[in-house]
Amino acid sequence: MTAHPATYRRDLLEHYSDPSQQRDSAKLGMWIFLLTEILFFGGLFCAYAIYRAWNPDIFYNAHKSLDLHLGALNTVVLICSSVTMALAIRSIQLDRVKAGIGFLFATLSLAAVFLVVKFFEYSHKFHLGQLPGKFYTYAGIKGTNPHLFFSVYFSMTGLHALHVIAGMTAISWMIYRASRKHFSAQYYTPVELTGMYWHLVDMVWIFLFPLLYLVG
Repeated sequence: MTAHPATYRRDLLEHYSDPSQQRDSAKLGMWIFLLTEILFFGGLFCAYAIYRAWNPDIFYNAHKSLDLHLGALNTVVLICSSVTMALAIRSIQLDRVKAGIGFLFATLSLAAVFLVVKFFEYSHKFHLGQLPGKFYTYAGIKGTNPHLFFSVYFSMTGLHALHVIAGMTAISWMIYRASRKHFSAQYYTPVELTGMYWHLVDMVWIFLFPLLYLVG
């Protein structure tokens, strides 16, 4: 027990009066950051709504070229990753750090599975020529300008994939710090903040999946 308060106090920055104030400030900062991320993705969702309203037939016809099974698989994968992230935070809160590390590894593995699935999905699109803008060469979709749908698709899913990679980087750092005994039941704020970010990444995909794959 004696090591935990010392570890907690070691991570207390000098401009905070106590650990509780530091934790509350960190969570407030993360909520503000997540709000900016929501606004960022909100711009893309607005662009999606506008282009779909202007080209309903194109979006309907083009969305059928997406692999619904792969999209559904990735949805399940990210939902499971949210569960393992929550279990990781809870384990560390209960001072079961080794279990927490295991759940963090599980979250990282599920994120990697998501990217692998997305890689195969992208590769198939590249092979067919279903690319955004002037790079679009596929001739199997009815209507004019089907590249508009794929421009929106690659913009939204590509940006989301970058956020997945950023989340994996943060989770990897949490695994390293946890293995160095930086966290305990008394101090777990960085893991909690990482979990908040990861849940946002999952939530964004929950909206992307129906908008892109179930648009019809």
